[in-house]
Amino acid sequence: MTQPARLAFRVASLFIVILFACVDSAKAADKPVLLYSRYFNAKGESRYLPDGTYKDVLMKLVTTFDIRTSDEPLNAQTLRGISLVLIANPSDKAVGKNPPPHHCTAEDVAALTAFVNGGGGVVVMGNQENHNLEIKDFNNLLGAFGMKWVSKYTDAKQLTISQPTPVIGGLRWAYYTGNQVEIENNHPAHPRCLVANDLNQKPVGGPRDEPGCLLAVADFGKGHFVAVTDAGWISNDALSGKGIGSVSIKEQDNFEICLRLFKWAAGK
Repeated sequence: MTQPARLAFRVASLFIVILFACVDSAKAADKPVLLYSRYFNAKGESRYLPDGTYKDVLMKLVTTFDIRTSDEPLNAQTLRGISLVLIANPSDKAVGKNPPPHHCTAEDVAALTAFVNGGGGVVVMGNQENHNLEIKDFNNLLGAFGMKWVSKYTDAKQLTISQPTPVIGGLRWAYYTGNQVEIENNHPAHPRCLVANDLNQKPVGGPRDEPGCLLAVADFGKGHFVAVTDAGWISNDALSGKGIGSVSIKEQDNFEICLRLFKWAAGK
């Protein structure tokens, strides 16, 4: 190959690289931005890390969302350009010798309610006991949408969601133990239970089977708020069917439920 030909080849190759980079950037710009916020998680908390037990779900969601993770405070500046905020298992106490975790404040509630009112989506997920879950202060955020977490537990079970349920009807939820959401009547955010515990579908991982709400949603202004009572249901082992602890629920649609809920919450 002559020197001019080699030069032309290199220029063409560089053009192709730049072209694909521009296409990828354009595709990313078209996606809603999902912020996985670790702001309320204790330093040193190893559960639900974006490069740990949540790695698989975030990798799958990247086809639909522009995924970002941060432990920065949630305010007007850090929420600019975000479509959906995910918060999983806010921490109660410090882990090891690390400083105590940030608990939800009035400023946090104001920032997140303004974000939802303007069209953003927020998904919060709690978990079962012994997972260092903070409820008292974080319920101030849920309360802004007419909800609160309560410490009544249902053990792991496969729940087939009733067909008429909006957004996720007919899908199978591998639920790996959690608390409950209580709903405030006549709240302006119109909170409602999307998935109640079906006592006709028995637990497979323990005896507890409380009647009540396991997944609730609300509308506030232009946006949506979702409260889920299990954070392990989208972990790597739950999605793969390997299971958590001694419980394995292989027949499930957890990722499809997650995708539909997240898209709905993000206004998509």
